[in-house]
Order: sequence, then C-alpha cells, then structure tokens
Amino acid sequence: MKHFKITFAFVLLLFFGLSNAQKIGVVDTNEILNKLPQYKEAEARLNAQIDTWQSELQNLQTEYERKKAAFESEKVLLIGDQLKLREKEVVDLDKNIKTTTSLRFGANGEITKLRTNLVQPFQDQIWGAIKTMSEKNGLGIVLDKSNNISVIFLQENTITQKKC
Repeated sequence: MKHFKITFAFVLLLFFGLSNAQKIGVVDTNEILNKLPQYKEAEARLNAQIDTWQSELQNLQTEYERKKAAFESEKVLLIGDQLKLREKEVVDLDKNIKTTTSLRFGANGEITKLRTNLVQPFQDQIWGAIKTMSEKNGLGIVLDKSNNISVIFLQENTITQKKC
C-alpha cells in the first residue's frame, strides 16, 4: 500500500508537471524575409542608397587627400593668411568627411533609420503571423534563430506561471 501511494503521488506530480509544460516554437525570420519579393525590393533600394553614399564619401576622401597633398607640398611657399586659409580648407574638409560618415553610417545614422523604415513593416507582418500561430497552436515561447537565438514571442501567462 505504501508503494502504491508513492507511485500514485509520483504519477500525479508528473501529470500536473506535464500539463503546465510550455510548448516552444522556433522560427527563422531572415529566411521568411528573404522569401518576400517586396522585402528584396526594399533591400535593393537600401543597398543602392548605401552605394550612392559610399561613392559620395569616397569622392570627398579623394578630394581631401588631393588638397592635403597640395597643401603639404606648397606649405613652405605660403605665408600668413594664405597658409591659414589653405590649412582651414583641409581641416574643414576632414571635419566634413567625419560628420558625413557619422550622420550616414553611424549607429543612429540615416542608413539605420532608412533600414528601420523599410524593414519594419515586414517585421510587423511576421510578428503578427507568429503571434497568431502561437496562440492558435498553444505555443508559450517562440524563438528566432536568424541571428542570435532570441525570444520573439512570450505568452503573457508564461511569466506568471513561472513565478508561482
């Protein structure tokens, strides 16, 4: 009888433990995005813009190097205001290159904002579909394996169940 009670208690614990177990889903959002033709078009526009900005930056860099070399070679011939003016041109062009690089390619630059504007609608679509499928199939957690494995959906009552 004692063994029966222990076995029965174990079976009850196992049954209730499994009934509270969470289903986990895994999705690769990059693979989904790459299958959308609209996303590919948006990505092509973004890449074209990046190429244009890189070309402009390369032109500025070439102009800077040309002016700097000319200044260095003519430096001994220049006097007073001419020297200061030419030096200021070189320094200003260098600052312009750094500012342009930061504004366009920096962490909060134009490329980041443009990428967000182009990609966000597709990500919202995917997230809506994932949420719908998760709720429909009773998934408690959905992980995205595209870049780093990250949680992209967590059922609301999952957190409260873990606290109890």
